[in-house]
Amino acid sequence: MGIIGSNGDLDCEVDALERRWVRTIVPWIIIACIVAGLGGLFFWAGQSGVANLVRTYCLIRANALVQVPTSTLVEGAVKGMVDSLGDPYSVYLDKDNYQELNAQIEGSFGGIGVEFDMDKDRRLVIVSVLPGTPAAGAGLKSADVIVQIGSKDATQMSLEGAAKLLRGNIGTSVAIKVWRQQENKYLTVTLKREQIELPSVTGKIVAGHPEIAYIQVANFNRGSTLPQLSQAFAEIGKQGYQALILDLRGNPGGDLQTAVELGGYFVPPGPVVRIVHRGGSEDVWRSSQEKKYLNVPLAVLIDGGSASASEIVAGAIKDTGSGTLIGERTFGKGVVQTVFDLQGQVGVKLTTDKYLTPKGIDINKKGIDPDITVKQSSGSDQDLQLQQAIQVLLEKLGKAPKQAA
Repeated sequence: MGIIGSNGDLDCEVDALERRWVRTIVPWIIIACIVAGLGGLFFWAGQSGVANLVRTYCLIRANALVQVPTSTLVEGAVKGMVDSLGDPYSVYLDKDNYQELNAQIEGSFGGIGVEFDMDKDRRLVIVSVLPGTPAAGAGLKSADVIVQIGSKDATQMSLEGAAKLLRGNIGTSVAIKVWRQQENKYLTVTLKREQIELPSVTGKIVAGHPEIAYIQVANFNRGSTLPQLSQAFAEIGKQGYQALILDLRGNPGGDLQTAVELGGYFVPPGPVVRIVHRGGSEDVWRSSQEKKYLNVPLAVLIDGGSASASEIVAGAIKDTGSGTLIGERTFGKGVVQTVFDLQGQVGVKLTTDKYLTPKGIDINKKGIDPDITVKQSSGSDQDLQLQQAIQVLLEKLGKAPKQAA
């Protein structure tokens, strides 16, 4: 009994020693790991230049004559990192530019419903007034010159600056003063901002050719392009067209997915585009709208302003032979950007992928050549490219006028 009791006491003493050893040694092991980790971190920071970034920040805060908020310094550092990529399509988006980009992608925003541009005298001139908008209701017209927005003089204002002032939250108001030269008078109106849908798609029957429909896609917006395309087809479909002109001239691109979906109307069922990722892997994208493929004689108008998403559609049409490309070589932007959200309603847009046509052709910095080259003279009132498209389609329909011999 005594021997058993002695062994039990010895075991308890050994356990107590082990616990004391663990309590003593483990913290030192943890500290050693932390020190080693910090040492590795400092070594990495020194080797990678991060230490210089931190030191520069400290030097600015301690010595710079002009003091700016830390947030401004951080924003400058982020912008500098993105700029260092040397990629014209990768940009840091401050709050204003971030909101503007989202408005362009979605195709809608709070505004008054005018499209405006700058004339040769650098005046802000209303180009068009969208039907059913506050601007239309107030009687604003094309050719009205914007001279004041709110309390700000607009005579020396940039396009971006004017757009920023005219857009705003739905339900808020903005005063605008215009000069109407035809009537030799100024008009001032106060408008309540409404939800504005950017015009993305327009459709009509070609004058004098009831058998040919015309669809113009100005850009690819996530929220409006496909609904407007569907509406355009519903309207022109009533008139029984037999051939179609798709106008992608001056289309700078837009939302990738929207372009692929739209492509389903003009490309036979199958791949519309191939997306190549950073690691070299490849995805083949098809359109969920491919069952709506029109399968009619098709002519596509392109030029140097046709870029990015519009080149995806044009490239798929050319590869599949579903239409004839007419005009001039496209811009040649075969890379894809992704927008990443950052805190504070800002973001970064980075080039993350490139795309290839269905046949695997890389068009980046090369563009897409038309099947029929037609240069549009800047001084001509006639749309030579459109005329060529009409001629091509009439020939496909067997209705081309006979040539005299």
